[in-house]
Amino acid sequence: MRILIACDSFKDALPAPAVCQAIARGVARAHPDAAITQMPLSDGGEGVLEVLGHALSLSTVTLTVKDALGRPVEAKYGLSTDGKTAVVEMAQASGLEHLSQAERDPLRTSTYGTGQLLADASARGASHALLAIGGSATNDGGVGAAAALGWQFLDAAGARIEPVGGNLKNIARIIPAPRMPFARMDVLCDVTNPLYGPHGASWVYGRQKGGTDQSLAALDDALRHLAQVMEAETGRKGLAETPGAGAAGGLGYGAMAFMNAHLRRGIDVVMERAGFDQAVAAATDLIITGEGRIDGQSAQGKLISGVCAHAGKVPVVALCGKLDASEAEVKAIGLKAVYVINDKERPLAEMLAETAENLERTAGRIAM
Repeated sequence: MRILIACDSFKDALPAPAVCQAIARGVARAHPDAAITQMPLSDGGEGVLEVLGHALSLSTVTLTVKDALGRPVEAKYGLSTDGKTAVVEMAQASGLEHLSQAERDPLRTSTYGTGQLLADASARGASHALLAIGGSATNDGGVGAAAALGWQFLDAAGARIEPVGGNLKNIARIIPAPRMPFARMDVLCDVTNPLYGPHGASWVYGRQKGGTDQSLAALDDALRHLAQVMEAETGRKGLAETPGAGAAGGLGYGAMAFMNAHLRRGIDVVMERAGFDQAVAAATDLIITGEGRIDGQSAQGKLISGVCAHAGKVPVVALCGKLDASEAEVKAIGLKAVYVINDKERPLAEMLAETAENLERTAGRIAM
């Protein structure tokens, strides 16, 4: 029996490689003669650097850059063996993970550190960037990252503004950087929100970043203002309405506007780079996938939906920590079956600590 194990991380419990390893142990115990292929995956958000590092044998570059509040933070990105492709995960520098609950305020945060990572990769000779934009602490429309790459944002008096979310409203003039950092940039994005409006960056995602009704209204207006100034300065229209422009506090928009980036579904890029289709074509009999939580949204651009879409006629089963999807929703995702690894509800900390053990046990049971 040939089994492909292709899983995302179980958030707050195990990274994707460790998830695949635990499942493989369980399958191997039940089927010692099974041919098992492990393929850690990501939908393009946090964890993509580790996953693509595993798939592409990336070398790691570590820098001290600015976090979302401008403080020094150690962050890393990956370079391909020929040095031409850089894989940058914005959460490394500008992620919510670096801020305590009390520090979260989208009026004060910036993507400047992410721009520093991109600038370093460009200076080292990379011509292609893959930028994963999940887990942001920001709502600055990508102005911070652009500033780190040489763009200037000036107020009505001609003074440079600090590139944080709360200052976007003061932008009166935009001066482009001397050159684009990369010949091509692909932004890994799994949401379809526009830049502003009721379904835009601020109102949909700003509250988890510390926004209030008052600040979110101001930020939404500021993102609209940014787009208007940018259109007036460059003549490029329609970017703010592009699906995904509102991702990562508007970094999706900023990457398009300031870096000529292309927005792509993260799972499609990761599966392409990891060689998923080739692995399926190698006479796979079963695919085991999984993520921490499966719900009705798992059919909308998430990893499991991508696995099912590329599986062809090969059956796909999934393991998860929590199942909040109906039988009809599971079928819509394309799964043959879903198995919850926790036998009973217990304190979350206990379940997280036992994730590897429970994955191994459940995989062994379903493979029998």
